Amino acid sequence: MPKTTREILSHVRRIEIKTRRLSDHVFGGAYHSLFKGRGMTFSEVRPYQYGDDIRNIDWNVTARYNEPYVKVFEEERELTMLLLVDISGSEYFGTRKQLKRDTLTEVAATLAFSAIQNNDKVGLILFSDRIEQYIPPKKGRRHVLRIIREMLERQPEGTGTDIRRALEYMTGIMKKKAIVFLLSDFAGTGYEKALKIAAKKHDITGIRIYDRHEKELPGLGYIPVIHPETGERKWIHTTPGWRKRFAEAFVRQEKYFEQAFLRSGSGRLSILNHEDYVRQLLTYFDNR
Repeated sequence: MPKTTREILSHVRRIEIKTRRLSDHVFGGAYHSLFKGRGMTFSEVRPYQYGDDIRNIDWNVTARYNEPYVKVFEEERELTMLLLVDISGSEYFGTRKQLKRDTLTEVAATLAFSAIQNNDKVGLILFSDRIEQYIPPKKGRRHVLRIIREMLERQPEGTGTDIRRALEYMTGIMKKKAIVFLLSDFAGTGYEKALKIAAKKHDITGIRIYDRHEKELPGLGYIPVIHPETGERKWIHTTPGWRKRFAEAFVRQEKYFEQAFLRSGSGRLSILNHEDYVRQLLTYFDNR
């Protein structure tokens, strides 16, 4: 049953209270130290001075003037964060506490509040097997609240998941370097090439949310199931052999996710849906 406007606004408020407190007191400093200062733009060249980093030598200018010159960079005054959030049918699944989509929304909101705390812009792309919505990057609390509301309220027109298309769309519209968080259960493959292309320009992190029963399904005899993305209904006999194949399919998707992000040089982390994501995000920031 669709939520009323009052229920949606109340949910937005609860998420703001929870995630803004996290971003203010926990993630704000981690976000600032990780990303601020990494966005550098070329300013000028000048003669080499003792103590300069030799990696900044401009060899073309050095050869032209027959003496060493170095490139001078200045820190960008602001960064742009872009959230790519999967709202396909498979996100409407969860066996403890909340759905995967709820966890995705909370994580994305925490990251967004961390960005605006540092006076950065935040944008949003919602996708399924198509681009469902694009909100251009802007600053401010009201803008982030709109992003949260759309993540809660938007019902997908598509049924499947196409991460490749989302990455290609993002690459096409984002002309300047952005901090990109791609949030999904990554229940699919075929996006490695698009990820490599996008990662050449943007700083990308994949945040994978999964449920424990997607990894290992208990023996329940015959059970009715509905495919979350196709709507197909059938009865499944959860024999040991069937559960083994089910687990193997999960492992294949997990390995593809890990290898695709590793090969592209992008960051990645996996979060179990019913676990506290705060600790895992902090560990990720610390390791970066």
